[in-house]
Amino acid sequence: MTEKLLSPYNSSEVEDRIYKIWKDSGFFNPDMCINSGITEKNAPTFSIVLPPPNVTGTLHMGSAFMLALEDTMTRFARMQGKRTLWLPGTDHAAIATQSKVEKQIQKEEGKNRHDLGREEFLKRVHQFAKESHDTIVSQMEKMGCSVDWSREAFTLDEQRNVAVKTAFKQMYDDGLIYRGYRVVNWDPKGQTTISDDEIVYEERKAILYTFKYSHDFPIAISTTRPETKVGDTAVAVHPDDARYREFIGKTYEVDFCHENLSITIVGDEAVDPTFGTGALGVTPAHSSIDWDIAQRHNLLLKPVINEYAKMSVSSELLSGKKTTEARELVVTWLKENNLLIQEEEVVQNVSTAERTGGIIEPLPKLQWFINVNKEFSYPHADLPHVAQGELVTLKKLMLSVVENKNIDILPDRFERVYTHWIENLRDWCISRQIWYGHRIPVWYKGEEIHCDIEAPQGDGWEQDSDTLDTWFSSGLWTFSTLGWPEHTDDLKTYHPTTVLETGYDILFFWVARMILMSTYLVGQIPFKTVYLHGLVRDSKGQKISKSLGNNIDPVDTIKEYGADAVRMALIIGTGPGNDSKISPEKFKAYKHFANKLWNITRFITTTAGAKPPLQPQLTDTDRALHTELHELIATVTKELNEYKLYLAGDKLYHYIWGRLADQIIEESKHILKDGSPEERNSRIWTLYTILETSLKSLHPFMPFVTEEIWNILGYNTLLMVEKWPNT
Repeated sequence: MTEKLLSPYNSSEVEDRIYKIWKDSGFFNPDMCINSGITEKNAPTFSIVLPPPNVTGTLHMGSAFMLALEDTMTRFARMQGKRTLWLPGTDHAAIATQSKVEKQIQKEEGKNRHDLGREEFLKRVHQFAKESHDTIVSQMEKMGCSVDWSREAFTLDEQRNVAVKTAFKQMYDDGLIYRGYRVVNWDPKGQTTISDDEIVYEERKAILYTFKYSHDFPIAISTTRPETKVGDTAVAVHPDDARYREFIGKTYEVDFCHENLSITIVGDEAVDPTFGTGALGVTPAHSSIDWDIAQRHNLLLKPVINEYAKMSVSSELLSGKKTTEARELVVTWLKENNLLIQEEEVVQNVSTAERTGGIIEPLPKLQWFINVNKEFSYPHADLPHVAQGELVTLKKLMLSVVENKNIDILPDRFERVYTHWIENLRDWCISRQIWYGHRIPVWYKGEEIHCDIEAPQGDGWEQDSDTLDTWFSSGLWTFSTLGWPEHTDDLKTYHPTTVLETGYDILFFWVARMILMSTYLVGQIPFKTVYLHGLVRDSKGQKISKSLGNNIDPVDTIKEYGADAVRMALIIGTGPGNDSKISPEKFKAYKHFANKLWNITRFITTTAGAKPPLQPQLTDTDRALHTELHELIATVTKELNEYKLYLAGDKLYHYIWGRLADQIIEESKHILKDGSPEERNSRIWTLYTILETSLKSLHPFMPFVTEEIWNILGYNTLLMVEKWPNT
């Protein structure tokens, strides 16, 4: 017996050493496995891309949950003999990264990006991103991630830059990308448009004001933002609402807060007659809902708020005032003119920018959009349920592959959520007014516009200063990382990917966009299965955050309990789509489990002695134990194939601790001491078979301790590339 087993298992002594052995072996790379004869050249494939972490800092416990799930899937597939690729990478996270660096420069130097200039500022951002990337890689290694580092990608590297420009040009040429004037989410602090996913909704108390525009105006309206009403051009009511039917089609000229308004009453079925007064003041320039009403009724657009959240009106009362100040002035004016009917305190969700905290202002801006409703002739032949040459829309592509089960979403309740969201999808605003990111490949000279991968020849051309939404480049992730737009061997072999594992909170923002991009550009689904994990919460069910003081750093936790314990604590007890509860007690329990496996090995190698070179004649009792083990592995294999990792891991835990340690080993002590030579040999063979099989089946979940024990047992191969137990 090796001296190592005499002491308790020490994860801090093992993990870095074991990871280096794995990494140096080259077996994270499927090509190395094939060339070494470990994997057959024509074996089935398993591929998964890492949802690229943002290069804005360090990984959190939610990231650790993601990594534990994906590495378990990957190691299982590799041991099944599949050509297994887990492709890593990071996301430049344009707004988040730029915002973080801007704050850093402001704090340390008292300067902003304009003081530095575009070139110097981007140099600083790239340096920050590089340092953050290195930290993330280190953390992934601590978790035991068996990713193919030789294929690592970055959403802003040169290869992805070519892919982004190619995708933009193709969509532009097909008329799916256009430049238009529409209402967008505007961040007054960051001075840029932002996507829906970059909005944080905060519950705040507000006042719902009910009033009339003037004494002779026939209808009262309600709003929490009376300052925007100087931009109203209509009042919408339901066409069947008997209270207001007689007014539909009439226009009223009013003086509202010293601003001349022309208000038309329109009938629109989108209005809920039971909400408020049943009448909606329509502000087309500052509400996406009102914009849609205005488009349906050909209403005028009247912007009254500028990019700095200040009033831009002719009224001397309000001109140049911040929106919050203007709100108070309007309410005072309403009271003075006896137009205010009611004030009611309500709770509302206020849209704020995730990175700056600024309150979002819906503003009409000239931006670049992807048209999700425009019909085009489908150019590809390989997408199921969509014929080559068929007239489709991007929205139809995104719906069809889920409705027809070309893509399975786990848990399946999210399929309904996905479908509802896509059915109500608006055109996607893809331009951002920031410097860090993929610059839009469009150049202008006078009235001329040139879109291409390379800049146009000749003088006088000026490139669009905007950059693309981060989700545009990450939407290409499954195939741009495999070499697209070139038709590479990797693309042919590993795409569509087998599974995408990610958080349910980005089902729409990332998953849907990947489906859009892949079906349109490649003619394939991006993945066959989507596995959605939930949030990681503390033992009380609270979301983990620094502000609540319950933040748990994964690296610190690994130092205390070991990576295997962290992985098991995150996976066991949590199915797809469900939030995970963690606590020090749970980490401690699986640290004890790692040590229990260590002690089991010590008992078998010490008490039983060496494994017989040939299988002896087994007793009836031991044959029953082999059958029991065989049935367990068959069940575990089935559950892992179905992505029921939480069930498979739990079964292995209870078998090894409750059955092997507490029962089989206790029974074996008597047999090894007092049994016949035949009984002893049968039991020794059985114990080693159970141990070896347990190590193999547990390896995807707890790779470090199982690999170390495998090495101690004297095998000359890495457990990581051993064949999965036969079932």
